[in-house]
Amino acid sequence: MAEMKFTGSKEYVASPELMSAVEVARALEKPLLIKGEPGTGKTMLAQAISESLGMKLFIWNIKSTTKAQDGLYVYDTIQRLYDSQFGVEGVDDIARYIKLGKLGEAFSSEEQVILLIDEIDKADLEFPNDLLWELDKMEFYIHETKETIKAKTRPIVIITSNAEKELPDAFLRRCIFHYINFPEKEEMEEIVGVHFDNIDEKLLKYAMDAFYWIRSMKEVRKKPSTSELIDWLQALILGGIEPERIKEQLPYIGVLVKKDEDLNIIKKNRNLY
Repeated sequence: MAEMKFTGSKEYVASPELMSAVEVARALEKPLLIKGEPGTGKTMLAQAISESLGMKLFIWNIKSTTKAQDGLYVYDTIQRLYDSQFGVEGVDDIARYIKLGKLGEAFSSEEQVILLIDEIDKADLEFPNDLLWELDKMEFYIHETKETIKAKTRPIVIITSNAEKELPDAFLRRCIFHYINFPEKEEMEEIVGVHFDNIDEKLLKYAMDAFYWIRSMKEVRKKPSTSELIDWLQALILGGIEPERIKEQLPYIGVLVKKDEDLNIIKKNRNLY
């Protein structure tokens, strides 16, 4: 039977280039590093692949305090000490106190899964390098139990980055890279169509014109994202806003624009819209 290919999902519109990048990463068995401005669907990609291919998804959300070890396993010494004080049976079995992280869970799966390492650039600079061996060899060693956890089936690894920090060259060499460009109007209309069955065409046109006009202003620091456009359209529909009012007043603009200075810039330039 031919292997299923990623073609997007019901709620995720993927460009041909992105679909190709996913398939290349699968074929070469390398992590797929995804970059793009906020709101371009980086994190949602892993969910879409999971749905499209019918595979379980493991999500490892990276924070500034995250260490590579957290994704492998944690030895719960506190719980073991607590159990020993209260005479709990099996306290000598160290394996009971080994808790696998998301990487460990993905490696231990009997079937191929999707592993999302989300916002890798939030961690410190050494974090990506600390994962090189595990991502290359798809295995790690548990010192406390002298056991090696090796992936039964190599997971599909998706890594997202907001480009807050430069990633090490050694790490980049091991990845397939794809940058998700912000959708043009035609693609954005397709994305909107996924979320709204029968949206008024004039309302959509005026809202899209306003949205891309705001994004076109160089002075705007936080440009509205796709998710904010979806929220704004929902607010306009729920508020019963007539399309003409969008051009005149930009109602509910706070759903779309979140910084005071950006709002002031938009007000100053309204005569150009």
